[in-house]
Amino acid sequence: MFGFLALGVLIIIINYLTLLPGGASNWYLLAGLVLLAIGFWIATRYQ
Repeated sequence: MFGFLALGVLIIIINYLTLLPGGASNWYLLAGLVLLAIGFWIATRYQ
């Protein structure tokens, strides 16, 4: 859970700093948001 959340935030931050190949891209933003959503989904399903 924490890994998905941290990786999602990291990808979004690196995307806005334009450090990823190809510069800032909506695909990197989407990937970061999907990882955040998976992290939140895992957090709410954890028993």
